[in-house]
Amino acid sequence: MATLLHLDSSGQSESSVTRKLSSHFAEKWQKANPGGHVIYRDLTSTNVPFASEALIFAMNTPPEKLTAAQKLLLALPDELAKELLEADTYVLGVPMYNFSVPAVFKAYLDTIVRAGTTFSFEGGYPQGLLKNKKVFVVSASGSDFSQPPLSSMDFLEPYIRAIFSFIGLTDVTFFKANGHNEAEKSASLSTAKSSISSHFQPVVVS
Repeated sequence: MATLLHLDSSGQSESSVTRKLSSHFAEKWQKANPGGHVIYRDLTSTNVPFASEALIFAMNTPPEKLTAAQKLLLALPDELAKELLEADTYVLGVPMYNFSVPAVFKAYLDTIVRAGTTFSFEGGYPQGLLKNKKVFVVSASGSDFSQPPLSSMDFLEPYIRAIFSFIGLTDVTFFKANGHNEAEKSASLSTAKSSISSHFQPVVVS
């Protein structure tokens, strides 16, 4: 069964551009996959743990040697990893905060980029374990970072592409919106929605 993992990480709620776009994508995906399953996760209300010493030790402890306290600490990270492994398509709502990803999204990545789960050291170097999955990222920023000089400050897209490539996911597509006033935001949101909708339109072969 086709499965979509739908993540949001914006600190805003109804005013969030990325939430509107990720929701739009999920709706289009569901229509294109009527028998598919959507897993929704709002990272801002999930209490994703940050990389503490205890968590790092637990994540690097063999399963058979975990203490009861470590198993409890790993309960949520294991659940997040299970969702990631179960899905074959991802839509990630990731706004740009200070040129990069929100802290809660970075914390999420630190829980799912795990040796033995999403990558291995087989052969003496890291190899991604996730294959044949598609990643769609909807992002929003106050300015257009696609052209110089601001493009040199965009650490969000290169980082996301690098971290997902590290775990084996190289099929990554971005849908972006930008603007700091309501008119710009509205126009950019409309354009991004149209791009998402176009992605789901059938290809006509003449």
